[in-house]
Amino acid sequence: MTERIEKVLASVLAKLLPYLDERQKRLVAGAAARVVGHGGIRTVARAAQMAETTVARGARELHTGPEPDGRTRSLGAGRKPLREADPGLVPALLALVEPDQRGDPESPLRWTTKSTYKLAAELTRQGHPVGPDTVAALLKAEGFSLQGTTRTTEGARHPDRDAQFRYINDQATRHLADGQPVVSVDTKKKEVLGDYAVAGREWHRSGEPVQVRAHDFPEKNATKAVPYGVYDIGADTGWVGVGCDGDTAAFAVATLRRWWDAEGRHRYPDATRLLITADAGGSNGYRVRAWKKRLADFAHAAGLEVTVCHFPPGTSKWNKIEHRLFSAISTNWRGRPLTSHEVVVNTIAATTTRTGLRVRAELDTGSYPTGETVPEEVMERLPLDPHGWHPKWNYTLRPEPPAPLPEAPGPDAAFGRFPAMDRAPSWLGHPTLTGLEPGAFGELHDRYLAHVDAHPTAVLPGKRHAFGTGSRKLSSTDRLTIALVALRWRPPRAVLAGLLGVSAATVSHTVREVTADLQALGHTVPSGPIPVRTTEDLAALVNQPAL
Repeated sequence: MTERIEKVLASVLAKLLPYLDERQKRLVAGAAARVVGHGGIRTVARAAQMAETTVARGARELHTGPEPDGRTRSLGAGRKPLREADPGLVPALLALVEPDQRGDPESPLRWTTKSTYKLAAELTRQGHPVGPDTVAALLKAEGFSLQGTTRTTEGARHPDRDAQFRYINDQATRHLADGQPVVSVDTKKKEVLGDYAVAGREWHRSGEPVQVRAHDFPEKNATKAVPYGVYDIGADTGWVGVGCDGDTAAFAVATLRRWWDAEGRHRYPDATRLLITADAGGSNGYRVRAWKKRLADFAHAAGLEVTVCHFPPGTSKWNKIEHRLFSAISTNWRGRPLTSHEVVVNTIAATTTRTGLRVRAELDTGSYPTGETVPEEVMERLPLDPHGWHPKWNYTLRPEPPAPLPEAPGPDAAFGRFPAMDRAPSWLGHPTLTGLEPGAFGELHDRYLAHVDAHPTAVLPGKRHAFGTGSRKLSSTDRLTIALVALRWRPPRAVLAGLLGVSAATVSHTVREVTADLQALGHTVPSGPIPVRTTEDLAALVNQPAL
């Protein structure tokens, strides 16, 4: 009878035990021994080919119940973890993965990819033999994980950044509550047209991807698409003009005008105001004069009071158009080469979202050359009202024509423009400062005017400023005076700019141009004994004897 039982047990246990862990094997053997009764431990041990102590332990565990922590082996059994067997392993690993944070320039893996294989190899070299899987487990236990970079750093934060956000939100809320249109505008990244790779993937038959170029370097004079978008926040609709020329203020306002004529005025027939939220830079930046000038023309033609609120520098991604319109467009054309303007326009126009976004796109073949300048006197006459809060970022253009220019006197033959009033104080032309007596200064001035009239192109590379702009807003007397003073006494450009009421850049450009003219005339400016640093230093020299 015992032999038959042992054979049956051996057959059953041989099929069952390979699928069990150590603890489960002990419990099954212990249960079988208790069922057999007297002599069961020895019988089961022979049938299962296990030690009698293991079977006896399984029987005891059935009687006492499972381990409270659910472990397979008893406490302290099995091989110790590497972090316990080698106490220096974890500190050595952390020293390898954290040198960027700790600033350790001597770390052997500071400038390499810290893969688990390289970390394991370096730890082994240091006397801590370990495999890559164990390295991964140790890193996870220490709170590490594989992570990419995250776009959160905005650079220097303007102290009024958050306050400007609240101001824009208040303006938008008021306009929307009154039924007035609110739009967000911006230029999307320029796209080179052709069979170039585009980020993202699309479904295709296996082994049949879209064939594109092996490199992404655009050809010389490659055709580009310039998408400029207008996102209507209240209607959740987008309008994108795809340009073929430059990303200029003229192109930006032309796209805004087409949106208003085709959609805006029909959607908002009773509108009297328009709010535009824009970035701080680019073709619609708050420093771009051409943007304000052309926007004033649009406001007058459309009969709208146009308010513009710019986001602070470095915060363009907060503009609604970025994550409401442009992100959806980028998703729609992922993995699809943009081979022509037609593909770009059709792909943009087909962009939709589950929340109801609709987009209209048009190709704009107009010419929008760069380099447009707007003189100061034109800016001063725009119907522009700066707001009380950050007037450079927030302003309103009234639907009025610009104020007329005052009637100007006859043209100045030397410069081919209306003469500018002298800006420099009279004492700045003192012989001590210019190094010339009044008679010698007048003679040099006449030679200078004759040279400029005969040579409209500067000696330096490039052309002079357009008449009436930049340094050409200064009279010929002012231009020659500040050049002589700058070359003789070498004061900071800001000092001369403050005396003339112009920018330091205007002074620098004037000195460069006049210096080239003086060299062509063969005139050398004698240097003063010491450079001056302040306006007071210059004024003090006038009261001293001529040097």
